[in-house]
Amino acid sequence: MALCFVVESRCGTDAKIMCMTRRILWLVCSVLVTHGLAGCEQQTLLTAEQLLNPDACQSCHPDHYQEWSGSMHAYASEDPVFRAMNARGQEETDGELGDFCVQCHAPMAVAQGVTEDGLNLDELDAPMQGVTCAFCHLANEVEGDHNAPIRLGTDGILLGGLADPVPTEAHKLAYSPLHDRNDLRSSTLCGSCHDIVTPRGVHLERTFAEWKESIFAQDTVFRLSCGNCHTRGRDGQAADLEGLPIRRLHDHRMAGVDVALTPFPDADNQRLDVQRELDSTLASTICVAPFAGGSEVVVRLDNVGAGHSWPSGAAHDRRGWIEVTAWRGDEVLFQSGHVEEGVPITSIEDPYLFLLRDKGFDENGEEAHMFWDIASVESNLLGTSVTLDPSDPAYYHYQEARYPILGAVPDRVTSRVRLRPMGLEVIDDLIESGHLDPSIRANFPTFDLESTVLVWEGDVGDCVGP
Repeated sequence: MALCFVVESRCGTDAKIMCMTRRILWLVCSVLVTHGLAGCEQQTLLTAEQLLNPDACQSCHPDHYQEWSGSMHAYASEDPVFRAMNARGQEETDGELGDFCVQCHAPMAVAQGVTEDGLNLDELDAPMQGVTCAFCHLANEVEGDHNAPIRLGTDGILLGGLADPVPTEAHKLAYSPLHDRNDLRSSTLCGSCHDIVTPRGVHLERTFAEWKESIFAQDTVFRLSCGNCHTRGRDGQAADLEGLPIRRLHDHRMAGVDVALTPFPDADNQRLDVQRELDSTLASTICVAPFAGGSEVVVRLDNVGAGHSWPSGAAHDRRGWIEVTAWRGDEVLFQSGHVEEGVPITSIEDPYLFLLRDKGFDENGEEAHMFWDIASVESNLLGTSVTLDPSDPAYYHYQEARYPILGAVPDRVTSRVRLRPMGLEVIDDLIESGHLDPSIRANFPTFDLESTVLVWEGDVGDCVGP
């Protein structure tokens, strides 16, 4: 039984010492409730101010809180790359960037009117940082498909995906299809932040648009919302209270590609979650065929596990590539995509480099890293499934990389797909301009996708893969 109730049960005594104890302990209890640290048994209706504080959710929803607190949503306004880009963007646009970045990275701060450009985030309290519990669960309307056009309710009702939520005296609650991952409409809540059209009018981040064109957005047996993949979850109780039914709960970590780059709660598990998400997204095949008196290695990649393109999101920052090596005995006959740790993949001289990314260009046709400079985009991504009709050319969306080995035939070929959430040359650009601490650079990971790690050992004409 919570401390509040222990104290309350003692109030019936007339002993002066007990009354004094009651007052002291009740004061302590009130502080704990205010900061979300008391037991879930307390049934005091949370104030509007408390509803905005994720710590107030912790006592009744400890698992959800722990997952969220180690997520990129919680990290969104702390992310040093976001901070660096926003600061540089404000400088280089003379402040015209406004709340463009912070409307997604600290949306509650924008909604509450405590920031206009994100440059004062260090001065704001924790409830205004990142994408908070309240921002998502107060969202009751989405008025567009990009740049976070989300409207929050002012009635204090927290919305969720349970069709028959159990009433509580802690806060008002109701069902919303926007929060029900089994309803395709829920993707609009996620997607509206994960599609970005820049002030120049460039549709730079297109994850939601990619999903909407896929078979997963259609009302068929293949239907999958954003949440069906990114919040698979577990069975359990929605709150830490006795007697609640067992439900299917969604995971509040919502792993994608990006990771925390500075000390942050549960950072190791966050990277493991990202690795698990990536490991099943692509399928790969290696074939070796005769070619011009030698041989040709063909590596085929297919996006089989992502409901959007791969890579997606800030694809102008992503760097995905194939690393392939052909051997005969201990002799290396051919290699491509090999890069030392800490070296930008775009800096190596490799005419056969197979690189998956968006490439941005400014109005003069020069390559641009910063989104406010990008006027056009050249895209090379792995598309997702958009049709179930094999007679439709769009049914086939794999890509092939071909590597000639002149005058020789390998007896072994190894291949894997590697991914960096952000190109190191973009990081170097931010460091050079003085907006990013150079020590951050070493914290950027390179992921190897397990489903693409293959070894071919056979005869010419053979293939290995799924």
